[in-house]
Amino acid sequence: MTQPIYVAQPDLPPLEEFLPYLREIWDNKILTNGGPFHQQFEQALCEFLGVEHLSLCSNGTLGLVTALQALGVTGEVITTPYSFVASAHSLLWNRIQPVFVDIDPATLTLDPAKIEAAITPRTSAILAVHCYGHRCEVEAIQSIADKHGLKVIYDAAHAFGVRDTKGSVLRHGDLSVLSFHATKVFHTFEGGAIVCPDAHTKQHVDHLKNFGFVNETTVVEAGINGKMSEVNAAFGLLQLRHIQSSLARRRQVDAAYREALSGVAGIRLLQGAGELEVNYSYFPVLVEANFPISRDALYEKLRAHSIFARRYFYPLIANFPMYKDLPSAQAGNLLEANAAANKVLCLPIYSALSLQDVTRIVNIVRGA
Repeated sequence: MTQPIYVAQPDLPPLEEFLPYLREIWDNKILTNGGPFHQQFEQALCEFLGVEHLSLCSNGTLGLVTALQALGVTGEVITTPYSFVASAHSLLWNRIQPVFVDIDPATLTLDPAKIEAAITPRTSAILAVHCYGHRCEVEAIQSIADKHGLKVIYDAAHAFGVRDTKGSVLRHGDLSVLSFHATKVFHTFEGGAIVCPDAHTKQHVDHLKNFGFVNETTVVEAGINGKMSEVNAAFGLLQLRHIQSSLARRRQVDAAYREALSGVAGIRLLQGAGELEVNYSYFPVLVEANFPISRDALYEKLRAHSIFARRYFYPLIANFPMYKDLPSAQAGNLLEANAAANKVLCLPIYSALSLQDVTRIVNIVRGA
């Protein structure tokens, strides 16, 4: 029987490597509330990512919700419809109205040229999303934000370890939020982090994710429980020992796909890394009209061969019931985003994916 191949498989180190961490947790009986592994993991992540301040949280979605709270964002926020639903849901949970702006068809990230026309007196921030491990046009977005006095938050769920010529992309904006969900390049089963520009902001975020506690008897804010447990933090420390080899392997898979698919009519690949250091978190292709079969037909054909690619992101966020009636969600306002959602197919990519399986996947695509 053919082993199923999914779009993403979690990287898991040998179990015996994790057991000493678990033994230490059992012995010291500190399970959560900022224990020793939590503190070590925050420091190790700062060093690896090239940032100075970072606050761990229980998942990326709570990270987004907390980041919006930390910056006091209200009213309307300009964002992309081409993302995972958590990006927009975090706004609704804060009683903020999303204002969707179309994407750049070359990068599939928020199009800076469309932002200013969407700004109103109620606009307080821009929530942009680094997509598939490729960064947004951060300089242009920041310029617009500075001009109009807006905050900038980056949903960096896909951007772990991504760098440009000047350092980590996580340094951009007022806050950047990472996800460590099990399907991500780097994961802690569940988890996330908020990258902060300074110690004062980190302290504010730390309060918000822990009920607003400063000490045993003092509560200064109406915070939530968004802490990361010691088990998740310990697993993160272990994963950091393997991340470089994982990224190197993903780079090989990406290169194999690009070489094999570059000349296939009707299959468009997104730009390569260029001068950026990307993380090869996904391998999206766009199935154009001149491909022999539709995107959905190719999706089903792959499934018939136990290859579970994903139409990621489809449907578009703006087309879900809680958003579709917003003026900014109308199809005529989001031509590029709707086109991408109807064309995209993410092929499997993860460190354990063999090059033989890559060849098998490519042969099915080429033979469509």
